[in-house]
Amino acid sequence: MPVPCEIAVKSVIPAIRAYVAKELTQTYKMKQTKAAPILGITQTAISKYVGNVRGQAIRIDHDRRIRNMMDEIALKIANQEIETPQIILSFCAVCKAVRESRLMCELCGRTDPTLEVKACAICTNGHACMSGI
Repeated sequence: MPVPCEIAVKSVIPAIRAYVAKELTQTYKMKQTKAAPILGITQTAISKYVGNVRGQAIRIDHDRRIRNMMDEIALKIANQEIETPQIILSFCAVCKAVRESRLMCELCGRTDPTLEVKACAICTNGHACMSGI
């Protein structure tokens, strides 16, 4: 039985990084070499995110609320209005929103076929990371 955070680390966090990396490099014209250390990854990782080689296990940008949260992260990074601790907390907030929106349920079901995905409420009842479990 995988813990939802394990699935999020392998799918949701890379999807967030991919979206933010694309925004920084395409919308804000930030060089990959500048964006990489801000996101705590290598320039090669940025290249793979931008080229859709990584971060494609789950699509989260079709949800307007989540997309807006990621847009805000990219904007604040581009405007140098956010520092590493706030970036980390912002990624956690997006991850929590993805889980609460049940966007990760299909991945959980594929990971553990015995899981009753429709009846599961682990991610929707406030039992997310940093919620004081």
